Amino acid sequence: MGINELYGIYTEHPTITTDSRNCPAGSIFFALKGESFDGNRFAAAALEKGCAYAVVDNPEVAADKRYILVDDCLATFQALAREHRRQFDIPVIGITGTNGKTTTKELVAAVLSEKYRVHCTQGNFNNDIGVPKTLFGLKPEHQIAVVEMGASHPGDIKRLVETAEPTCGIITNVGKAHLMGFGSFEGVIRTKGELYDYLRQREGSKVFINAGDEHLAGISTGLDLVRYGLTGTEGLAVEGRVTDCSPMLHFEWRAGGGKWHTVQTQLIGSYNVLNMLAAACIGVSFGVDEDCISHALAAYKPSNNRSQLEVTPHNKLIVDTYNANPTSMAAALRNFREMNVSPKMAILGSMSELGDASAEEHQKVADALDRCGIGTVWLVGDEFGRTECPYRKFATVNDVKAEIRRNRPEGQYILIKGSHSQRLYELPELL
Repeated sequence: MGINELYGIYTEHPTITTDSRNCPAGSIFFALKGESFDGNRFAAAALEKGCAYAVVDNPEVAADKRYILVDDCLATFQALAREHRRQFDIPVIGITGTNGKTTTKELVAAVLSEKYRVHCTQGNFNNDIGVPKTLFGLKPEHQIAVVEMGASHPGDIKRLVETAEPTCGIITNVGKAHLMGFGSFEGVIRTKGELYDYLRQREGSKVFINAGDEHLAGISTGLDLVRYGLTGTEGLAVEGRVTDCSPMLHFEWRAGGGKWHTVQTQLIGSYNVLNMLAAACIGVSFGVDEDCISHALAAYKPSNNRSQLEVTPHNKLIVDTYNANPTSMAAALRNFREMNVSPKMAILGSMSELGDASAEEHQKVADALDRCGIGTVWLVGDEFGRTECPYRKFATVNDVKAEIRRNRPEGQYILIKGSHSQRLYELPELL
């Protein structure tokens, strides 16, 4: 069955499910595969529970006309999402990057929502399945879409942009993450740059770029660039400067040499000023009133353990446990060093998916801690356990919990950061 014919069926049954436990009446079930499951096995159950059709790629399960047999369910899922996206002649902003892409996506959506009806990626649904699901959420009332795209292997962004077909885009930054999948830092740059490669071929596209990022400058030739960055750089559409960060980020920004706007944010981390400036730049480009932009940036409140301040009866916690890599860890430690608060403590979890570079990168973090002025440091996980340093080490988060129950820190500013797999997000309730 061709995509046009399948899309005709979709217009009559415009609800998609990939979970046989959630089968709304009249929906279409896609039998996607994972490392430990094969959706074809659940197609019959999905039909019994109310789905009108099941899209499968195993001919042995296609028992009647309710089964739509295709060569590859995931490829068909993505192609159908692309066909749906093509029904909407609206700007689609593609967002990727090593760090800050989810925060930037949420800030951009908040700013644009001051003027437009915006559809954006929910949570971090930014992979081969999440991006199509985002596109299926497009409705006639939407005036603009903001689509986050993640990657852990070469070619990932290429597949996602060919599905989402963005009209403009932004790479927040490139850093050392998922090195096991990318093979090298250069592999990270090439993969993130696949967004630029797509937009370079699309007439009328724009790229919003941090003018101070030399890695992005090196791959941005031939693009229509709208530049933002810290004050002091020439040729900026939007510029800004940090005015305070103890602990919440306060900053000033202006567009095109105009009036300065002061914003008191609810985010921790001076590094977040670039995410704020990116959102302001995109807002200005799309004609959002500058005071409305400032209002949206000030009102944004982070979630999902990203740059959050939690005040408990015992301590003040800087919680950044959603993920960690060498670039984001260095930024968090630099910001913590610059914060004019005391006493300071850090609980750091090992960084995942660094491959052959893991030992070197963890030792770099341990060495950098000497210069951060942190009174107490706890390191968690096997990778940190193998570093040479004077700091206290814990094999698992459960060992940390046991120590907190025996002797809880009191009156500290505590930075908690590590890869999600280290489960440091379980600590704040004990601190």
